[in-house]
Amino acid sequence: MPIRTASLHKQIEKNGAKLHLATLRRTHSQGVEHEASAAELALIDERQLLKEAQATRRTRGKQPKPVKVASVAKPPKPPKAKKEAKEPKEYKESKSAKGGKVSRADKVAKKAESLEAAKRATKKSAKT
Repeated sequence: MPIRTASLHKQIEKNGAKLHLATLRRTHSQGVEHEASAAELALIDERQLLKEAQATRRTRGKQPKPVKVASVAKPPKPPKAKKEAKEPKEYKESKSAKGGKVSRADKVAKKAESLEAAKRATKKSAKT
């Protein structure tokens, strides 16, 4: 099984704790003279493999890193074609001429004209 952690220190530490407990159990129950059990031997082998992997990682880390090759610059893109000039918009008449609606300014001007006309007239209207 590949080791995926960046550092092996914690795995070595956990393995050492398990190995220590296994040796304590064996020495407490059977004595120091008895040989290590299969589980204890497996832990010793795993610890040795972890320490070897740690040593190879350290030597690989001390080696010089590969030099990055500068990338080749891309050629410049051709300029885009210029857009054609738009034709000027045609003048639209105001809404008052279209729908028959008269603006307020036109109404005031018309009222002023009618009042002037009424003043000039011979007959006087009720408004004047």
